[in-house]
Amino acid sequence: MTKRIPCVLAAAVFVALSVSCSNDDDVIKLAGNTQAASAEGEVLYSKAKAADDAGKSSSAIKQYGKMADKYPFASSAAQARFRQAELLEQKGDIQKSFDAYQKFLKRYQSSGLYAKALERQARMAQSAADGDVRSSFVGLKTRLSIEKTVGMLAAVRDNAPRSETSAKAQFTIGELYQGKKDSKDAIEAFRKLVSDQPESSYAPEALFRVGVVLMEEADRGNRNQATLELSREAFSDYLLQYPGHSKNAEARRMSGDIGGREINRSLEIAEFYDQSGQTESAKIYYREVLKRAGSGDAHDKAKSRLKALGE
Repeated sequence: MTKRIPCVLAAAVFVALSVSCSNDDDVIKLAGNTQAASAEGEVLYSKAKAADDAGKSSSAIKQYGKMADKYPFASSAAQARFRQAELLEQKGDIQKSFDAYQKFLKRYQSSGLYAKALERQARMAQSAADGDVRSSFVGLKTRLSIEKTVGMLAAVRDNAPRSETSAKAQFTIGELYQGKKDSKDAIEAFRKLVSDQPESSYAPEALFRVGVVLMEEADRGNRNQATLELSREAFSDYLLQYPGHSKNAEARRMSGDIGGREINRSLEIAEFYDQSGQTESAKIYYREVLKRAGSGDAHDKAKSRLKALGE
């Protein structure tokens, strides 16, 4: 019986035969074409550099970009892409500059300019988050949309995984959403930071912020009693995971306040149902107030209303 050649061996035999059967002139021609392309790229780089040196930044930006796009493996391609991003940054075209740095960081990770490109990109994303971005024309501060800014920060985070730069970018994403009162996305962003980089210097504050965001949501009128309980749990997790952190005392105070907030929230819900004519639902929350508060204004109001409602 004839034995079958294993797939890997068969593939190797095929490649060997293909190479042996090919014309040596084709191999030489391929190498020559690569060298020629590299040479053409260097010529284009020289033209871009000349325009750059002459102060013709718009022309230089265009030619540096063309060189890096067309000849990415040429010896000066990394420098061309970096300089393109740098000139765009100097002109105030933040979005295009950020994108050019991103292209550089994706392709030229072994370049000596990598750390500098990452630092500049991170600085630009942070400036965008702070609203400290200047228009390329009139020099006035402007603000990028939250979607674009979050996209920039996410790119920085992913370009520098497990670093403080990455942690800061992710924390800033959470802050942006918190500032927009987008509780769901803010909590998700802060929790992602704690999950991905629990040892970073930003993680304790991120977990503390989860509790704060939930309390803010409750203060804005969220009638779901579970919101305050989730806030209490977040503060508890924070105190357990990061004992000794600078916000520990504040977390304990805020967690203690939740009991009073829960009583007031129950009273608000009871009064809401009461005024809406939903008597039985109102009674449930009035009873909850009495259960949680042995005395005080809330206790007295709940007791009075329950009596008026027939209890």
